[in-house]
Amino acid sequence: MSKIFSKALILRILSALVLAPLVLVLVHFGGPYFDVLIASMAVILVWEWASMVGRRPLWVALGLIYVGLSALALWAIRLDGEWGQVMIFWLLAIVWGADTGGYAFGKNIGGPKLAPSISPNKTWSGFVGGTLLGAGAGWGVVSYFRPDDALDSVGASVVFVSAAFAVVSQVGDLLESWVKRRFDVKDSGNIIPGHGGLFDRVDGLVATAIALALINFALQGNVLKWLS
Repeated sequence: MSKIFSKALILRILSALVLAPLVLVLVHFGGPYFDVLIASMAVILVWEWASMVGRRPLWVALGLIYVGLSALALWAIRLDGEWGQVMIFWLLAIVWGADTGGYAFGKNIGGPKLAPSISPNKTWSGFVGGTLLGAGAGWGVVSYFRPDDALDSVGASVVFVSAAFAVVSQVGDLLESWVKRRFDVKDSGNIIPGHGGLFDRVDGLVATAIALALINFALQGNVLKWLS
């Protein structure tokens, strides 16, 4: 039990209990409230990225592009009057589910390492757990906001697509881990107690937002509406 309820985990839970409701409220209301959220997030992420890479010009530029594309993607997704709110909630559920599942399964099951040269603590059990929980969380959001679509028209397709985005989220996590390892940095910052930097918490969201925006652009609509 002491391993499960460690001081670090308690801090993570308390931080999430404070920050998650605020984020959900701003996503719900959208408009200028969401714009301020995204702009603030982008500024912090760029600052943390620049600090991680030692303010090397080329790497800073890459971070600006990566963060900028993600912020633009989130803004564009939320603009959809019919599906924007649902899609952002859906992404958040997948990313939070993948993070939680990866942490819980990895800590309590362990097993073979996923990518020891990039992130020594990540395991295949955590990867599977994160994918499963992310898929379930994504389906849960769609079933709540669009019960007819989720239960009748979409069903297993939502689970499958949510699982795919959970994988993208974990790839985003590994990408940030690779950058931190390359520059010998433990955390992207210390802005969130128990979590480290903001980038450490939204690395999966940064990646999934870009992926979703690209898919929506290719579909000339959005993936959830296409599934339904």
